[in-house]
Amino acid sequence: MNEVELYSADLKTVLSRPFADEGIRAGFPSPAQDYLERAIDLNEELIKNPAATFYGRVIGDSMIDANVHQGDILVIDKSLQPKDGDMVVGYLDGEFTLKKLDLSQQQDGIVWLVPANPAYQRIRITTDRNFRIWGVVSYVIHKM
Repeated sequence: MNEVELYSADLKTVLSRPFADEGIRAGFPSPAQDYLERAIDLNEELIKNPAATFYGRVIGDSMIDANVHQGDILVIDKSLQPKDGDMVVGYLDGEFTLKKLDLSQQQDGIVWLVPANPAYQRIRITTDRNFRIWGVVSYVIHKM
């Protein structure tokens, strides 16, 4: 099971960095900009609900086929309503876990937590399990 180490988001600091506002082309190259006028603050860009946003560090490899790796940083928004297919941080039997949410059988009282690695089993969540969705992952910060 992937575990997640949680951290609160520190929004007191501002660190604006130069921003290529004309975009970075992935096709044919364009003439380079001589200078970058605009700046971007990642706190402002990635965090829409500051009071409900946390960071988490991924521990494990159960989401590797979704391009989420050990050590990646998650931006987790607790204010978002989870939807079918969302990547969520769940609190299951005293541990945090990172999985995709499958609500296709919710009308029968069953929710599935789905890993993105065939080495791991899906987790069946029924009303008798100690489970809650802690937050929805809005971004994954992944080192190349």
